[in-house]
Amino acid sequence: MVRVAALITFLTCVLLSEAQHEPGFCSFYEECGMNPSAGGTLIDPIVPCLNYSPARALAGEHYRQLKKVCPILDRGEGNTFACCSIQQLSSLSKSLALSKAVLVRCPSCAENFAHVHCINTCSPNQSQTVKVTKVANITNPLTNVTREAVVAYQAFMTTSFADTAFQSCRNVRIPATGGFAIATMCGRYGAKLCTPQHWYDFQGDSSNGLAPLDIDFQLVKDGDTQGLPPGVIPYNGRALRCNETTPSGGKVCSCQDCQESCPKMPPPQMPPGPFRILGMDGFLFISIILLSVLMCAFLLYLVVSCFARSQKRKDEEKGKRKGKGKDQNSNDVTQRIIDPSEVTCAERNSLAAQAFLSLEFRHWGTLMASYPLTVLLVSAVVVAVFSAGLKSIELTTDPVDLWSAPNSRARQEKDFHDSHFGPFFRTNQVILTAPGRKGHVYDSLLFGKQNFSGLVSKDLIIELLELQTQIRDIKFWSEDLNRTASLKDVCFAPLNPSNPSVTDCAVNSLPQYFQNSLYNINDKKNVTQLGVTAEVDWRDHLIYCLNSPLSFKDITGLDMSCMADYGAPVFPFLAVGGYENDDFTNAEAFILTFSLNNFARTNPKFEVAMQWETEFLKIVQDYKKNPAANFTFAYMAERSLEDEINRTTAEDIPIFMISYAVIFVYIAVALGEYSSWKRILVDSKFLVGLGGILVVGCSVLASMGFYSWIGIPSSLVILQVVPFLVLAVGADNIFIFVLEYQRDVRRPGEKREEHIGRVLGNVAPSMLLCSLSESICFFLGALSTMPAVRSFALYAALAVLMDFILQMTAFVALLSLDARRQDNNRCELACCVTVSTPRSNEPNEGFLLPFMRKYYAPVLLHGYTRIIVMVVFIFMLCGSVFLMFNVTVGLDQELAMPQGSYMLDYFHYLYKYFEVGVPVYFVTKRGFNFTTVEGMNAVCSSTGCDQFSLTQKIQYATNHPELSYLAIPANSWVDDFIDWLNPGSRCCRLYTTPGPNNGKFCPASEPDLRCFRKCMPLPSDGVLRPSTEKFNRFLPDFLGNRPDLQCPKGGLGAYDTAVVRDESGEIIASRFMAYHTPLTNSQEFTAALLKARELAHNITKSMRSISGTSPDFEVFPYTITNVFYEQYLTIVPEGLFNISLCLLPTFVVCCLLLGLDLRSGLLNLLTIIMIIVDTVGVMTLWGIHYNAVALINLVTAVGISVEFVSHMTRSFALSTKPTHVERAKEATANMGSAVFAGVAMTNLPGILVLAFAKAQLIQIFFFRLNLVITLLGLAHGLVFLPVMLSYFGPGVNKAVLLQQQQDKAKASKDLQLRNQIRQAYDNLSYEDNAIGRDGSESKTPPDGRQHTPRRVAEKPHGETEEKIDRF
Repeated sequence: MVRVAALITFLTCVLLSEAQHEPGFCSFYEECGMNPSAGGTLIDPIVPCLNYSPARALAGEHYRQLKKVCPILDRGEGNTFACCSIQQLSSLSKSLALSKAVLVRCPSCAENFAHVHCINTCSPNQSQTVKVTKVANITNPLTNVTREAVVAYQAFMTTSFADTAFQSCRNVRIPATGGFAIATMCGRYGAKLCTPQHWYDFQGDSSNGLAPLDIDFQLVKDGDTQGLPPGVIPYNGRALRCNETTPSGGKVCSCQDCQESCPKMPPPQMPPGPFRILGMDGFLFISIILLSVLMCAFLLYLVVSCFARSQKRKDEEKGKRKGKGKDQNSNDVTQRIIDPSEVTCAERNSLAAQAFLSLEFRHWGTLMASYPLTVLLVSAVVVAVFSAGLKSIELTTDPVDLWSAPNSRARQEKDFHDSHFGPFFRTNQVILTAPGRKGHVYDSLLFGKQNFSGLVSKDLIIELLELQTQIRDIKFWSEDLNRTASLKDVCFAPLNPSNPSVTDCAVNSLPQYFQNSLYNINDKKNVTQLGVTAEVDWRDHLIYCLNSPLSFKDITGLDMSCMADYGAPVFPFLAVGGYENDDFTNAEAFILTFSLNNFARTNPKFEVAMQWETEFLKIVQDYKKNPAANFTFAYMAERSLEDEINRTTAEDIPIFMISYAVIFVYIAVALGEYSSWKRILVDSKFLVGLGGILVVGCSVLASMGFYSWIGIPSSLVILQVVPFLVLAVGADNIFIFVLEYQRDVRRPGEKREEHIGRVLGNVAPSMLLCSLSESICFFLGALSTMPAVRSFALYAALAVLMDFILQMTAFVALLSLDARRQDNNRCELACCVTVSTPRSNEPNEGFLLPFMRKYYAPVLLHGYTRIIVMVVFIFMLCGSVFLMFNVTVGLDQELAMPQGSYMLDYFHYLYKYFEVGVPVYFVTKRGFNFTTVEGMNAVCSSTGCDQFSLTQKIQYATNHPELSYLAIPANSWVDDFIDWLNPGSRCCRLYTTPGPNNGKFCPASEPDLRCFRKCMPLPSDGVLRPSTEKFNRFLPDFLGNRPDLQCPKGGLGAYDTAVVRDESGEIIASRFMAYHTPLTNSQEFTAALLKARELAHNITKSMRSISGTSPDFEVFPYTITNVFYEQYLTIVPEGLFNISLCLLPTFVVCCLLLGLDLRSGLLNLLTIIMIIVDTVGVMTLWGIHYNAVALINLVTAVGISVEFVSHMTRSFALSTKPTHVERAKEATANMGSAVFAGVAMTNLPGILVLAFAKAQLIQIFFFRLNLVITLLGLAHGLVFLPVMLSYFGPGVNKAVLLQQQQDKAKASKDLQLRNQIRQAYDNLSYEDNAIGRDGSESKTPPDGRQHTPRRVAEKPHGETEEKIDRF
C-alpha cells in the first residue's frame, strides 16, 4: 500500500511538473469544494479546481466584485482579466475580512496582505507566478462530480516586494494583548525572530485558520533566475510602505491558527459490496437453489413411493408376497409373525430401555404416592435449604457487568483506561429548541451578512442562562457529607480539580461564550471598519467565538474572551446543534451540559452525585411544565437510563403477575374433569394446578438460591424469562401426567398408589427425555462468553432439572392426595363437604382427544394434505434461510426505555441535533519511548513529524468520515508540548533571578525581567525537539501549566490526565482524543468500533517499528460505548455456537432414551432446527433485531421446541400400528392433544398479556418473540412433524411387536388353561350334585362359603402384562 501511494504521488508530481507557465494563463480556476485535509478553520477551506486555461475577461458584477476585493488588479471594465471566478472572489473576500480586522490600524499592511493573495488567486498571469504541487480528488455532494482540486502550490516573488510588505506590518500591534500583530502572524518564531520568509511561510500554512490550502512562498532575489522552473517569473509588484495610505484608507490585518494540511493520500479502500451471485442477491440465490433441491427431492420421493406401491399391488396379485405387504410409503407392515431372529440389537436395546425406565418410574411413583405428606415435607425442606441462598442474592443491574465479559477485549480496555485515566465523567444534558420562531439576517460590519435562526436570539440566550444558573445553584442536604452539598462537590473541574468553586465546574453551553454574564450579553460598541462606523453587539462576538473558540479575546472591539468561565474553550458542537456546513448561527438547538466526576459506587460522593442529578431532574421537569417557557426541549441525567429501566420493571411487575395468574387459571380449569355438574367441585383440579405452579416457582427459587449460595449473580432477564421457560416445560409435563391419569381406568384390585405409579411409569420416560435434553442444553449454553447469557443458561438448566425432580416427587404426592380426595367424593376447596353422585368408571378423554382423533388427525394426514404441508413448510424453511441472513444485528438503546419515557425524546433530539458523536480515545500502553526524536516524530503532526504518525493517520481517517466514522482529528499533547517548549512563545521560561526558584520553570504570567531565559534554544533547522533530559524535565511543568492569554498552550485541563507516568518518569499510558461522527444506531456504533480498531492496529504496527519499542506495545481505541457494542462483532458466531451446543443434547438424549434410534433423533433435531431458522426469519419480517436478549430467547426456543417435538417423536417411535400414517394419527391424537393443552395453551395466554407491558424490550423480545416461538413450535410440532413422520419416520420396533405377540400367545394359553379348569370344576359340580340327589352329603368349605371359581376366570389377563408406553 505504501508503494502504491508513493507511485501515485510520483506520477502526480511528474504530471504537475510538466505544466506550462505562460503569460495570460491560469493554473487553476473556480471552486471545487472543501479541502479534505483541512479542519478546524475559521472559514470554509474551499479550494480551487486544477484548470490550465486562459485568463477570463471580467465585466458587470464580476468586474465590480474584483474591483472591490482586489482593486490592485483593476484595469478598467472591458480591459480587466483575471483567473478567479466570482465565487472565488466571494470566498477571498470572506477570508480577507477576518485578516483585515486584525490589522485595521495599518491600511498599507492590510492592502499589501490582500495584494499578495489577489495576485496568487486572481492574477491574469497566474501560471507565471505559481506552480501546483499537490492535488486531491473532491466530489461535489450536489452533482456527484469528482474533480481534481489544488491543495498545495508554490508562489514565486522577489525579495524586494516581500521585504517591503513585511516591513509595513512588522510593528502593527493588537491592542487587546499589547503585543505586536506580527507576533501572531509568524507562528512559533514570534515577533523578534520573524522574517519575511517566516511570515510568508506562515501565511501559506493551512494551519493558520485562514489559508484554505498550502502555499510554498519562494522568495527570489531580484534578477536571480537560477533554479526557477522554465517560464516562471517571480512577482515584483509595488508594495505599500507602512507610512503610505491606501486608496481606501484602510490598514493591514493578520491571520489565525488552524490545522495543518495533510499530504495527498490514496483513495481509501471501499467496503465490500453486498454478496451477489449472477447479479442477484447471493443469499436469495442460495435459498432458491435450496428450495429447488428440496422440492425435487420430495417429488422424487413421491414418484418412487408411487412406483413401489404399484409394484406391491402387482406382486400381491401374483401371490408372490402373501402375508407380507407394504404400506403406501413402502414401509413393512407388521401384520405377520415376528421371528426372534429378525429383531435387531438396537430394537432390543430400545425395548429394554423403555421397559427399564417404565418399571423404575412405576416403582418410584408408587412409593411417592404412598407417602405423600412425607414426600411433600422433605421436598419443602430441600427447597427451603436451596432457597435460603436468596438472602445473599446479587442482582446485576450494571449493563457493563451484564453484557460484557470480564475477560473480553472491550472490558479489559475499559479497565485499563479507567485505572489509568479515571472513568468517563457523568453527563447531565438538556437539548433546547424553539420551533416556529422566525430567523433573521444580521449584516455584520466585521463578518458580513450572517443568517441567525429564530433560536439564536438574545432573549432565548438570556432565558437559557437563567435556567443554567438555576441548575448551577442547586443545593441540598447530603447525609453522606453531613452538610449542604452543591455542584462544586461533585462537578468535573478540569482546571482546578483539587479545590473547585462553582465557576470551576465544567458547564458547556452557549452563554459560556459570554462567561455567563448578562452584562457581556448586553454589551455593545461602535466600531469603525474601513471608514464605516457601525455598532457591534453580542452577535459579532458570538460569530467570532463560534469560529474561534480558543480565543482569549475577540477582534470585534467588545474586548471579551471566548473562553468559558471555568477557563476552557467551548467548542461549537458542544454549544449548538442542528446546523449545516458550520453555519453555527443558524443552529436549531442549544446544548446545555453539566459534567460530574464519575465516582466509584463505593465512594460516598457517588450518592452525592446521584442526589444532585435527582435535583437536576426536578428543576428541568418543573421548568418543562412552566407555561412561560419558550423552549421545547429534551433532557437526561447520567442516572436516567438506570432509573427508567428500574421504573419500567416495577411498573411491569403487575403485568407479569397477571400473566402468571392467567396461566394458573387456565391450568386449573383445563386439568379438571367435567363429567357432571354435580361433581364439578370434586373433579376440578384447582389445587393440582396451584400445586403445579408452586412446583415451578419452587424450582426457580431453588435454582436462584443455589447460585446465590455459590456467588453467581442473577439479573432481571433471569427473573423474567426463566419462570416462563420452566412453566412451559412444567405445564407440559403436568398435562401429560394428569391427562394420562384421567384417561386411564384403575384396574380391579389395583390400589390408588399403584395406579398412579403405573401411569407415571408410562409417561415419565417422555418427561425425562424432554427435561434432560433441556437441562443439558442450558448447561452447555453456559459456555457462552456473554455474562447475561451464561448466567441465564445456568439458572435455567438447574431450574428445569429441579422442576423435573419436584414433579417426580412433590407433584406425584400432590396428585395422590387429590386422588384420595376425589375418591372420597370430597369438594376441592371444602374438603369436609361430600357429594353423593358417584364417580364414573369410564375413562375421561375430555374434548380435545376425541376431536383430534376423529377430525384433526385424519384431515392432517390425508394424502393430499400431507403433500401440501410438506411443500408449505419447505417453502417456509427456504424463505426463512434468506431472511435469516438479512436479520438486523444490534439493540438500539432507546428500546430499553418504556413507552412515554422522557429518554425517548432525548434520544430523538440527540440523533437529530448533535453534529458530532461520542469522543474516542486512542490509548497507548507501556513500551513506547516518547522522549526520543524518532518517538516524538512518530506521534506528532507538525513540522518535521512523520507523515504517517499516530495523529496524522487519525487525521487521514477524518478525511473520510463516511468510512472511518471519525469526524474530528485527535488532539495531541506531544504537538502542544513541543509548541509549548518553543522559544518563540512565553510558555516555557526559567527563573533567572537569584533565589530558590533560580533555574526552575517560570509561568507565563511572570514578567520577562525575572524569566528571560528560555527552556529551549531555537533550532537551526526550525524543527524543535527536546532532548530526553529536557523532555522529562519539562513535561510535568507543561501538564501543570494552566493555559491563559500569555500561554494558551498550557497542558492543565487538556492533558494533565492524558499522560500517566510511573515513579521513574516513564510514560506508561497516554491518550489522544478524537470524535466520532454522529452515531444513531447499534449498527453504526459497531461499525465505528471495528473501524477504530483497524486504525489503532495500523498505528500499533507502525509505532512498533520504531527502535526501542516493546514488541507488546499497543494502541487501542476506547469509547464509553465499546463495552456494549463489542458483543455485536461476535454475536453471530457466538449465537451459532450456543444454539449448536443446545441442539446437540436434544439429538443425543433422544437417541439414547429411544435405544439408539438414530432416525428418530435426526427427525427430532431437524424439526427443532427448522423452528429456530423460521423464528429468525420471522424476526426479520417483524423488525425484531438479533442481539443478546434475542439469543437468550432463541436458546429458550430450543427448550420449548423440545416440548413440542420430542413427545411426539417418542410416541410415534413406540407405536405399534401397522402403517406410518396410522402411527402418526395415534401420536397426533394421544400426545398432540396433551402437547397442545400443556405447552401452546399454557404459553399463549400469558404471552398475550405481555402485549400490554410498557417496556419496549418486553413487548418486542418477550411478547413478539415468544409468541413467534410458540406459534412456530405449535405449527411444526402438531402439523409438520406428524406429516414428516408419516413419510420418513422409523419403522415399527420389531422387539415391541415380538413382545406383544408373546404376551398375546401367553394370554391365549392362560385363557385355554382357565377354560380347562372351568370345565373341570363344572364336571366336579355335576358329580357333587348327582351325589346330593343320591342322599350323600355335599362337601362345604370350612368357612361355610361356596367356591367361586369364576373369580379366577374373570381376573383380567392384562393384570400380568407390562403396558408398553405409548408416550
